[in-house]
Amino acid sequence: MNTKTSKILTFVTGFIGLVGFYFFVRIVMEGDDAIKEDGALQASILSPFITFSIVLLIATALIAVVYSLLNLTKHPEVLKRTLMGVGAMALLLVLAYAFASDEAVTDAMGKVLPDGEAGTVSQWVSTLINYSFILGAIGLGFFLYDFVRSLVKN
Repeated sequence: MNTKTSKILTFVTGFIGLVGFYFFVRIVMEGDDAIKEDGALQASILSPFITFSIVLLIATALIAVVYSLLNLTKHPEVLKRTLMGVGAMALLLVLAYAFASDEAVTDAMGKVLPDGEAGTVSQWVSTLINYSFILGAIGLGFFLYDFVRSLVKN
């Protein structure tokens, strides 16, 4: 990274830190109890802090996505591996959906829970539970494989 870009990033990082410190000082000066009791004070101190945090989160996420996409377009072999990984994840999701149940969600007594009716919502919940189990099993399998391999190696 060149020095000009490094100086700009240092300035931006310092500015973000100063703004965060400003909000921290305002919150500490007022105290937790005063902020909890007074709604107007809460709105004047915490709302800008929350808005600032959300803007930072969105900006960080956008920058990360944009630079990742730029890096993928610059390196076709990495793009190929990434697309293969996304395809494998999509295949696992289709597999999880195929084995998902669309029955109503019931409690231990067999009574249908509120908003637990049978249908597509129930099937998608079941799909994502199955998907989590599949990914967890794959992760556990790789962990055990690596563990056994390291034991055999020594």
